[in-house]
Amino acid sequence: QVQLVQSGGGVVQAGDSLKLSCAASERTFSAYAVGWFRQVPGKEREFVATMSWRGHIINYADSVQGRFTISRDTSKNTAYLEMNSLKPEATAVYYCAAKFGPGSKPEEYDYWGQGTQVTVSS
Repeated sequence: QVQLVQSGGGVVQAGDSLKLSCAASERTFSAYAVGWFRQVPGKEREFVATMSWRGHIINYADSVQGRFTISRDTSKNTAYLEMNSLKPEATAVYYCAAKFGPGSKPEEYDYWGQGTQVTVSS
């Protein structure tokens, strides 16, 4: 059982940057792929980025490609989502998740963080 604890959300202005963290409770986290998703009220959870356990496979949603960067530090059992040039439409609750093998479908993930609010003001 892997527990994921998120941090780093907040309120920023358009154009600003923010870095989210996702700390895992188990060293076995290094064997899992990581995904980041976001959700706004009344909408389905949306894929943002995913990274394989070795980091050799990385995919981004088209809407964040070139502005967001997913990464992980296996020595700290922590994954990150660095978000640059933020836009108001990025306002959402952001979730990290873990499973074997990278993927873009939230229903495939086994473990989830508690979510963190990101608000981008115009």
